Amino acid sequence: MKDREKVIIQTSLIGIAANILLAGFKAVVGILSHSIAIVLDAVNNLSDALSSVITIIGARLAGKAPDKKHPLGHGRVEFLSAAIVAVIVLYAGVTSLVESVKKILNPEVPDYSFVSLLIISVAVVVKILLGLYVRKTGRNVSSEALEESGQDALNDSIISASTLAAAVLFLTTGVKLEAYLGVIISIVILKSGIDMLRSTISKIVGERADGELTKQIRRTVREFDGVSGAYDLILHSYGPEKLLGSVHVEVPDTMTADEIDKLERQIQEKVYEEYGVILTAVGIYSVNTSSNEAQEIRHEVMRIIGEHDHILQVHGFYLDQEAKSIRFDVIIDFEAEDRKGIFEDIILKIQERFPDYTVRAALDEDISD
Repeated sequence: MKDREKVIIQTSLIGIAANILLAGFKAVVGILSHSIAIVLDAVNNLSDALSSVITIIGARLAGKAPDKKHPLGHGRVEFLSAAIVAVIVLYAGVTSLVESVKKILNPEVPDYSFVSLLIISVAVVVKILLGLYVRKTGRNVSSEALEESGQDALNDSIISASTLAAAVLFLTTGVKLEAYLGVIISIVILKSGIDMLRSTISKIVGERADGELTKQIRRTVREFDGVSGAYDLILHSYGPEKLLGSVHVEVPDTMTADEIDKLERQIQEKVYEEYGVILTAVGIYSVNTSSNEAQEIRHEVMRIIGEHDHILQVHGFYLDQEAKSIRFDVIIDFEAEDRKGIFEDIILKIQERFPDYTVRAALDEDISD
């Protein structure tokens, strides 16, 4: 964790230094040449530098050790820092748009020099290299804020290139597009900010777990002797490098408490060793092993359920002949217009088919692949 924090801070410091230098040069060039596009490009670089500062603060706070009030650590602070970065980008976009519109209404004649064009050209190259470096580093250390900063830098290189193109166009044809280009730049900045904020809010609200990861974890769990199925896998993110979760497994109803306890511990150790996921709980579904009647009723229950649309999965079936109960869980697709109605119809039809049994079913959510 400390190494990851160190990499994020070092990368952010490089971004801060590069953006401050670029902002300074562009601001001077923009003011001297009366180019609103270049001035706004400088403002955008300053917002990038501020974003890097927020990223550093977020990484430091997220790296704090767990305490009594936050026993699972402070990793989610990085999501908040990414949201703040997105808000800063949005503010820069709004400010740029307002200033661009003002320049359209009250235009000024730009005055470019060879030095100013050279600085802008260098800025394009620097932004491309910086963006690729920061984005790659962000992916390597699973830092949402760094990835967003890197992508933002790549977007900036396009903006700087557009500014350069507008300058060349003015020098060759006399056509002034700086203010209008400023509007386009502002829209690009706003879109980037909105996309960043949408992505971050989605993570804060709670996204569906990565499908490939959940499939791999289920596959690993099913490989244990005695486990016939793995279901209800739930993963909670407490930061980029901390996933906690739980899973249910189907095991024979003949297993003892001691055997189940050993199995649960083995599953937890294996999943953490291979995927770094902490399974805080391994729930148990018992499977009938000595009743032909249970198999027959199970087959009929599955047939009844299969007559309905939008059924994704049925699991945890168990026939308790002593208590005269049938229990199972069913997952119905979120796309179904009336999930509750489908579930109630399933219960009704099974109850009608087996009036001597009490149907105890649960409507599970489609949480993971």
